[in-house]
Amino acid sequence: MSTYYTEDHEWISVDGDTGTVGISVYAAKQLGDVVYVELPDVGKSLDKGDEAAVVESVKAASEVYAPVGGEVTAINEALEDAPDTVNASAEGDGWFLKIKISDAGELGSLMDSDKYKAYCDGL
Repeated sequence: MSTYYTEDHEWISVDGDTGTVGISVYAAKQLGDVVYVELPDVGKSLDKGDEAAVVESVKAASEVYAPVGGEVTAINEALEDAPDTVNASAEGDGWFLKIKISDAGELGSLMDSDKYKAYCDGL
């Protein structure tokens, strides 16, 4: 399983043709206490860069963009009742959605964890 990151602080963990998408620990820390998450409908088609979800904290609301294109196959319904899971486990139990990746080539434009860490260090 490989994990990739975007400059907008989304991550995607890839297993075969399925990607699990969420926001990075860095993004969760920047947002502060997450109070609400709006998730897409299962079956929704997303293009790379489309708004996939919305996360709201006590500080701000922020869009979560699709790191790659594909079809939403699952959502993390647990976040509806426990949005603070995003803060507690941003890159684990706080995942937002699963997507069936339509073009694995799009992963090539994303950063691996080392490049993402260097990117965040430069912010």
